[in-house]
Amino acid sequence: MTGFFGQALLYIVPFLLVLTFIVTIHELGHFLVARAFGVKVDRFSIGFGKTIVARTDKHGTEWRLAWLPLGGYVKFSGDLDASSVPDQAGLAELRQRVIAENGPGAERDYFHFKPIWQRALIVAAGPAANFLLAMVLFTVLFSVVGEQIAAPRVAAVVPGSPAAVAGFQPRDLITAVNGRPVEEGLQVTRTVIMSAGDPVRFTVNRGGQIVTLVATPERLLVEDELAGRVRIARIGLDMQPLPEDFRFRRLNPVEAAGKGVETIGTTVGTTATYLGRIFSGKESGDLLNGPLGIAKAAGGVTRQAVAANPDPGYMAANLALTFLQFAAIVSIGIGIVNLLPIPVLDGGHLLFYAYEAVARRPVPARVQEVGYRVGLALLAGLMLFATWNDLQKLSLFKFLGGFA
Repeated sequence: MTGFFGQALLYIVPFLLVLTFIVTIHELGHFLVARAFGVKVDRFSIGFGKTIVARTDKHGTEWRLAWLPLGGYVKFSGDLDASSVPDQAGLAELRQRVIAENGPGAERDYFHFKPIWQRALIVAAGPAANFLLAMVLFTVLFSVVGEQIAAPRVAAVVPGSPAAVAGFQPRDLITAVNGRPVEEGLQVTRTVIMSAGDPVRFTVNRGGQIVTLVATPERLLVEDELAGRVRIARIGLDMQPLPEDFRFRRLNPVEAAGKGVETIGTTVGTTATYLGRIFSGKESGDLLNGPLGIAKAAGGVTRQAVAANPDPGYMAANLALTFLQFAAIVSIGIGIVNLLPIPVLDGGHLLFYAYEAVARRPVPARVQEVGYRVGLALLAGLMLFATWNDLQKLSLFKFLGGFA
C-alpha cells in the first residue's frame, strides 16, 4: 500500500499540478481578453465537480475552486450549447431573453453579440496564453541556467547500423545535416527522429577534413525512462562531446526571451512535421502521448530531479527548474492541440468565425451539430489512440505477445 501511494505521489500529483496550472493559464487568457472587451463572465472555475470554495467579484463573476484538479473552464454569459457558437435562430432567442431580463442594450455585454474580431481574439487568447507561458518559463530557465551547447561529436558507432554502413567513425564532428549547420547534438537527434526511412545527408569534420555521409534512419524499439517503450528512428550513433566541444554562456533577459521564442518555434515546427508524417503514413504515431504518458513523464522528471543530488537545497532547486521546463513543453503541446481545426476546440471555433466573417452569418445549426459530433469523435479517437500508445509504452500488454 505504501508503494502504491508512493507511486501516486510520484506520478499523479506532479501531473495534476502541471496540468491544472497550464489549463488555468489557458482559461485565464480567454478570461482576460474577454474582460478587456467588456464581456460578461458567469464563472471562472479551477477544477471540475463539487465546489470547495467560491466567491463572486464586483463584476458578477463567480471564482470557483472545485475538488477535481483536471484543469478548469470559463463560462461566458449566454452560452447556449457545447459549441458556444449559436446559429441565427439561437442568437435571436438569446437577444430577446437578455433584453427581456435586463433591458435594451444589455446584449452588448454578451460574448455572442461582440464583433467577430473580438470573439476571435478571445478564443485565440487561450492558446496564445499557453505559448506566452512557455516563453516566460523558458526565459526564466535560460536566465537562471544559461545556455550550454554541446557539439555533436561521435563517440561510438553501433556495428551494422545505418551509421556504420554510411562510414561514420569515432571522433567525427557533425557540422551540418541536410545542408543546415548544426551546433549541438539535440539538433542532429531531432532530425534523425523525424526522418525514418528517408536518407539524411551529414557533413562531418574528420580531423580537419570535410566528409559527406548519407545514412537512412531506421525505427528501433527502445526503452526510454520518460517515454517508456517506443519505436523511434535511429542511425546508430553514440554522441558524447569532448571537453573542448562544450560552450557555455549566460543570457540576459532579452537574449533569454529570444532563445525561448526560438525554442517554441522549433517545438511547434517539429510537432507539425511529425503530425504531417503521421498523415502521410511515414510515422506510426508512437511518440504521441495521452494523459498516462504525460503522467509517466512527470514522474520520470521528478525522479531524475530528486536523484541528481541528495542535498535538500540542490534537490529543491533542480526540481523547480526541471518542472519549469516540463511545464513549458506541456504548455506548448496544449496550445498546439487547441489550435487544431476541430469544432470542439478553439481552432474549430476560429474556423466557424472565419465562415461567419465571409458569409456574414453564423454557421447553420445543423452544420454546427454535425461538426460538433464529428469533432468530438475525432478528439475521442485521438485520445484513445494516445492512451493506447501510453499503455503500449508502459508494457501493459506484454501478455498479448505480438502487441508489445
